[in-house]
Amino acid sequence: MRFPRPEAQPNSLPVASGVVPRTDSFKELENLVGLREVKRTIAELSAFSLIQSQRNQMRLKTVPNALHMVFKGNPGTGKTTVARILSKIFFDIGLLGRGHLVEVERADLVGEYIGHTAQKTREMIKKSLGGIMFVDEAYTLSQGGEKDFGQEAIATMVKAMEDYRDNLIVVLAGYSSEMNHFLRSNPGLRSRFPIHITFDDYSCEELFQIALQLYQDRDYELTGRSRWRLQQVLMEFCRNKHPYSGNARFVRNLVEKSIRLQALRLVDREGLLRKELITIQENDLPDPDNIQM
Repeated sequence: MRFPRPEAQPNSLPVASGVVPRTDSFKELENLVGLREVKRTIAELSAFSLIQSQRNQMRLKTVPNALHMVFKGNPGTGKTTVARILSKIFFDIGLLGRGHLVEVERADLVGEYIGHTAQKTREMIKKSLGGIMFVDEAYTLSQGGEKDFGQEAIATMVKAMEDYRDNLIVVLAGYSSEMNHFLRSNPGLRSRFPIHITFDDYSCEELFQIALQLYQDRDYELTGRSRWRLQQVLMEFCRNKHPYSGNARFVRNLVEKSIRLQALRLVDREGLLRKELITIQENDLPDPDNIQM
């Protein structure tokens, strides 16, 4: 497999072509590696919202903004990262009053006794007002059966989505198959989340770009040999990966592991030069089996 140079890979077509404003948040989305269809969908949603606002100002009929979403994909495909940027984008275009993201999971919403769940869920909703409440592994809310307190959390959340429809966006996230089953089992819930965005696994070339970007962001450089070694490690990972391998999460752990190994190689040396401090050598890159997920 041949890896193209990073600059040869196109970024976000909709953002770059001027469909949506070039604020810092849109540029941040544009600069993410891959995620072409995700970026296109967000551009469509943003353009739709801006046009509806203009129609409203001209007293034309408008289509209701139903922006609650479902993010589906394997671990490390960018769901949380995109949600964080999305909250800022929606703030920039006036859809959200604060533009922050509150990340929650089952333990943050589900209590231990009757009434406790509704209280916990309302507290998280209150923190999320003006922004996005991002419910990770949302399907776990329905895995305990009909008498499980997770059902109470869902009911409280759905009520809040109606009560605060102009000041709250809820994003449910999780693995594709589990999320599809979760939504099929609750038709009322499915109808309240009209926007489904699928996050595909990254290609091997995209993982390579992500790694180079992470090194650049941390002021590190790769030698020619270490770039070749990085390609070999990623090709081995792509050949053997399974749905829960981690995608970009694996790459981030690889980069951080190599930086620690570089530090271990240099720590006893005196009079280190800048070039030595920023250079990742071939033997600093770990084997895939030695990278913790």
